[in-house]
Amino acid sequence: MTRVLITGFAPFDGQQVNPSWQAASLVAAEPPAGLTVTAAELPCVFGESIDALRDAVRAAEPDLILCLGQAGGRPGVTVERVGLNVDDARIPDNAGNQPIDEPVIPGGPAAYFSTLPVKACVAALRAAGVPAAVSNTAGTFVCNHVAYGLGHLITTEFPHARGGFVHVPWAPEQVTDGTAPALEPATVARGLRALLLAAARTPADGDLKVTEGATH
Repeated sequence: MTRVLITGFAPFDGQQVNPSWQAASLVAAEPPAGLTVTAAELPCVFGESIDALRDAVRAAEPDLILCLGQAGGRPGVTVERVGLNVDDARIPDNAGNQPIDEPVIPGGPAAYFSTLPVKACVAALRAAGVPAAVSNTAGTFVCNHVAYGLGHLITTEFPHARGGFVHVPWAPEQVTDGTAPALEPATVARGLRALLLAAARTPADGDLKVTEGATH
């Protein structure tokens, strides 16, 4: 059995729900065959989120780590390729912190690449009927903070594990005017189960050689 830790965030910016935690909970409640899945909710707070992630990894001892976050406005599930060593918050986090041009980890490398097979993960999502793409920016808010922090934790403390970050769209209940794209958390969870199976079966150095590049 492959051990998986999946995380989502608490609601933020006045929202009542966070689809990342909704989807993570659904996957943990009904994991794909051959995987044991533990879910952990992370606070949407700079610093505290990485501490909570570290504690969750220590408790679950996972082989795979999948961190989820909300990306309102994106039409599909996006598998992040890279996390950057910068915090530049457009809005305050849930504790009122709003860092500007500060490093996630002082003295750390400029970036960490996902150690999941990102293109195989995207292909698995699409095969499950879920719109998906590779993303080359996780933003500069708490999602990127955790994406980079996860890379740092794997490199420095948990080298046995592989992991990466995935953004999910708004849930329909968050789109009150009906003009922005949204996906049901159950649909997202269906795709994430396929993603996890693909990640478990595909080594990081055995990713698909297909075009998923972007011009900007």
